[in-house]
Amino acid sequence: MQVETDDVTSDWTRPGVFEVAAGVYRIPLPLPHDGLRSVNVYALTADGGLVLIDSGWAITEARQALDAALAALDAGVEDVQRFLVTHVHRDHYAMAVAVRREFGTTVSLGEGERPAILALSTPSHRPMTEHWQALVRHGAGEIVEALRARAELVPHDPADWTGPDDWLAGGTDVALPTRTLRVVATPGHTRGHVVFIDHDAQLMFAGDHVLPQITPSIGFESVPAVLPLGDYLDSLRLVRSLPDQRLLPAHGPVGPSVHARVDELLHHHAERLDHACGVVQDGMTAYEVAGRLTWTRRERSFGDLDLFNQMLAVAETAAHLDLLVAQGRLKATDADGMRRYGPA
Repeated sequence: MQVETDDVTSDWTRPGVFEVAAGVYRIPLPLPHDGLRSVNVYALTADGGLVLIDSGWAITEARQALDAALAALDAGVEDVQRFLVTHVHRDHYAMAVAVRREFGTTVSLGEGERPAILALSTPSHRPMTEHWQALVRHGAGEIVEALRARAELVPHDPADWTGPDDWLAGGTDVALPTRTLRVVATPGHTRGHVVFIDHDAQLMFAGDHVLPQITPSIGFESVPAVLPLGDYLDSLRLVRSLPDQRLLPAHGPVGPSVHARVDELLHHHAERLDHACGVVQDGMTAYEVAGRLTWTRRERSFGDLDLFNQMLAVAETAAHLDLLVAQGRLKATDADGMRRYGPA
């Protein structure tokens, strides 16, 4: 494997190591499912070693791909001095924990992820429990039992969710030997999501906050925020208020402008809020509203989605409806463990 210059017109999931800027390399690592096929990990040279932004899923195929990519940089996993993780989802955090077990590598994570780490690292925690409980509240009883059965098959080792070595606060700097990264708290996709900005190189390592081809899921968390979509939109406006940077996303090709993509995402959610508000009739659940909306860029019907994506769709619909309630555009009532919505 050789280091290549990053070509944004090629398949961004193609295995390899691609130079994005001086001392910055994009390494796509495979994921164990068909939805998102890869996650971008970024390697930064750091005074004889490396710092990695995000880490990948701790599966054999991803570790092999990471080893091969680092070898092209004349390095190995043992040369990674620190992982800077944008958020606590498994495809970003898990490999960092696994590598730390081997080499004692420092792992850093946004401080807003403390509740999620506490929940996930509890020995009695069962995978997806909070998610199916939320589905019951959102009226999605039809898919709950299938999800509960699937959750029983998911192995859960609390050690995989051991907390980081240090917590990153928004508005602080990470001083590396060759650059300084600004930590910006961007809650929404998760409560503790952060992005890293290299102002001198005009780069934003965006994690899942700003994605060039898809919109990140909202409300899919073990410990969700009260208004995750409100948090997400506020975070988009925050990065829009900062100087524009090149977009280095976790999923998708590198883009020339954070601002341009943020404008598209804000427009998308404004339209989505209007559309959701328009289809709500009195007494409807989030599950029923989700069934009246279309999904993905292909405008697929809810029934055409697989079970996992139906769960994501219900969670995202609920996030939109709850924000509409907070804005005074809808009303909500809670009874018998279920939330229902109607016109204000």
